[in-house]
Amino acid sequence: MMSIDNQLAYSNVVTNKIFKKVIPIESGVYIAAQGSAFDNQSQTNDVFSEKWGTYEQQSDDQETWKVAQFQWYLRLYGFLNEQELSKFVSRKFFILDAVCGLGYKAAWLARMNRNAIVVAMDYSESIFIACERYRSEPNLVFVKGDIAETPFDNEVFDLISCDQVLHHTENPPKTLNEFNRVMTKDGILNTYVYSKKGLPRELLDEHFRSYSKSLTNEQLWALSEQLSKLGKTLSELKLTIDFPDIPSLSIKGGKQDLQRFIYWNFIKCFWNEEYGLDSSVAVNFDWYSPSNAFRYTQEEFIAMLKAAGFIAEYLHSEEACHTGRFHKQVCSV
Repeated sequence: MMSIDNQLAYSNVVTNKIFKKVIPIESGVYIAAQGSAFDNQSQTNDVFSEKWGTYEQQSDDQETWKVAQFQWYLRLYGFLNEQELSKFVSRKFFILDAVCGLGYKAAWLARMNRNAIVVAMDYSESIFIACERYRSEPNLVFVKGDIAETPFDNEVFDLISCDQVLHHTENPPKTLNEFNRVMTKDGILNTYVYSKKGLPRELLDEHFRSYSKSLTNEQLWALSEQLSKLGKTLSELKLTIDFPDIPSLSIKGGKQDLQRFIYWNFIKCFWNEEYGLDSSVAVNFDWYSPSNAFRYTQEEFIAMLKAAGFIAEYLHSEEACHTGRFHKQVCSV
């Protein structure tokens, strides 16, 4: 833990170097905004407050799902291993984790470079959970607010990590414009969006963007558990079938596990044996609950980033998502 004098000095650095103006602090968290004026964003914030509030975490961040998330992050953004990411992070001075959820990835990045200031930002109540858990990290700062309208000064961050979040914002292009504003000229943006799936599943997924508003949290949790059990039942069949291509419905054929074929093309029913029931249920809740959950083709993803002034230096696509590392476009004189 830092001494009181060091904490005050550190707070002054944060205030002077990052924020456009003085920001009030509540329970260790800088409060830039309490809630959204947009109904869909407000509902999305609420369901993530609900989701993250249910987690019981281990003291060492070695839960199976967290370890899987760390490894997936490396793959999504083109790093061979944690050492390679750590070397990359060691060259950064101001890092924004936008949106941080429970804060474990922000803490992960903060530990890789103690000379950097890492800002963990979230619009949901999870920011207070993150602050309570990681407040002892000496270079980690917590901010509650909207990543599409931040309290930060121009050209502050040389790394912005927006992992699995951009599609949950009210207006992703606006969010990207804000990232461009607060990122340094030579900064890097790591970001992720959901990919579009087969047409039958897209129709069902889009239905839930509005239907979820009519369900209580209890009903959404019950639905998520039912879908997890469906995924488990299908997985345990261990059936591989040679499916036909159906191009008009964007359904790819070939030899596939039955559960995965249904999952990608008709209905998300996530199940992972290593995660177990509770974590699998949380993944399904994450999908069906929020009103804001946009999906993109890779071409749409690249075009959206380009329109906001970003050029890809690394791209990755898989059935679940599109990701990339992006730098700012260089303006010709």
